[in-house]
Amino acid sequence: MQRPNLVVILSDQHSPHVGGYAGDRHARTPNLDRLAAEGTYLARTYCPAPLCVPSRMALMTGQYPSDLRVWTNASMLSSTVPTFAHQLALAGYETVLCGRMHFVGPDQRHGFESRLVGDVSGAVTGVPETGLFEGVWDPAGCGQSAAALAAAACGPGQATYEVYDRDVTARAEAFLAARSGEDRPFCLVVGMLLPHNPYVCDPALFAHYLAVLPEADTVPPETEHPAVQALRETRGLTGVDAGEARRARAAYYGLVETMDRNVGRVLAALEQSGLAANTHVVYTSDHGDLNGEHGMWAKSSFYDGSVGVPLIWRGPGVRRGARCDQVTSLLDLAPTWIDLGEVTPLPAARGRSLRRLLEQGADPDWPDRAFAEICPIGLRPARMVCEGRWKLAVYQGFDRPQLFDLVADPGETRDLGADPDYAEVRTRLEAQVRAGWDGEWVERSVAGEGIVRNRNRLNGLGPSERWPFPLGANSR
Repeated sequence: MQRPNLVVILSDQHSPHVGGYAGDRHARTPNLDRLAAEGTYLARTYCPAPLCVPSRMALMTGQYPSDLRVWTNASMLSSTVPTFAHQLALAGYETVLCGRMHFVGPDQRHGFESRLVGDVSGAVTGVPETGLFEGVWDPAGCGQSAAALAAAACGPGQATYEVYDRDVTARAEAFLAARSGEDRPFCLVVGMLLPHNPYVCDPALFAHYLAVLPEADTVPPETEHPAVQALRETRGLTGVDAGEARRARAAYYGLVETMDRNVGRVLAALEQSGLAANTHVVYTSDHGDLNGEHGMWAKSSFYDGSVGVPLIWRGPGVRRGARCDQVTSLLDLAPTWIDLGEVTPLPAARGRSLRRLLEQGADPDWPDRAFAEICPIGLRPARMVCEGRWKLAVYQGFDRPQLFDLVADPGETRDLGADPDYAEVRTRLEAQVRAGWDGEWVERSVAGEGIVRNRNRLNGLGPSERWPFPLGANSR
């Protein structure tokens, strides 16, 4: 029997809540909705770290950031660590990366046989003196602070990231067209940048969402954990006004719709190639975007809008029109691809194959549990576990944990971390989340990254690892 092909569409910073398939009545995502109708929507998937590089490297390897010593966006995955791309390639798959993966350092493939489009970070070169956004948009717009919501960084128009995704999509379409009639199985990872901020989108989409979206609830919970308050203050998100929040939300929804259109182009190219029947298509993102929830924006938080990710899976044998409510993790993707490809497992992977959940709808051995870790710049490390209806987070340097009942309180507005009625749940989950995790060791690990960053600046990269920056990509 011919082994299946894999097409993985990996976006950047897509909230698990913003999509028609997720029940959002304002988001227009017809292509992702169709993918979910033709496959399985895994509605409770978490990233292993709500930050780009740690989450992506964990996805590549099936290991936690603490296993990899990859904590920040400056962290470099060791080239000695095997990835799913290594194993698939060794088993005869053509492994192709088209676009973003946010690898840091000279190794820009980590097991991929070829790369069709380079990155805009981690290996970015050739940027004009005016910067990646050509002086049209404030570069603070791609950050996590309140400056990303300012009019100079947010609004109707076009920013470089949209042009990048257009190029990535076109190259993916060309690859799929060329694969028609080929017998060798392939794994194509299409790495898109949208809907990552800057919150800049097509003027027509901006106007539409500005008119239809309700205002965000920018008031933080009364029982907000002091560690989350510290994150809010570090990011300058204590005084965002309603106008700024409304504009940023409208642009974000516009970026999600733009990204969905690109997904549709990739799906159409796959259909036209004649390979769709034997191809697994997976859509997911590296982490979410709070998009005004709890008065917060972007990532680096354990609220579901940040640490949760969309996950949609269509393919031979996968249940159609199904929804899975088991707790799953991006760590589970690499083991699943390895399983489907009948490939030797990654020796240190922590995730588990989703195959039985996808094909049968149940797995009696499934733990219904996921962990996530973070060490935000300027703050101390933290770790989270979500098990069934409960989510608990511990923060280095703080005595009490944060606890939510996601069934009774899906909006995460009532922190039960100090409630005596939940002491038994709290004790059990805190033991799980602290097992094998040392916050002080994490801090020492992060402190050494400055040395690595200085060394990385000495490494040159070849033309194939760069995206040729087109002048005129930004407009108002």
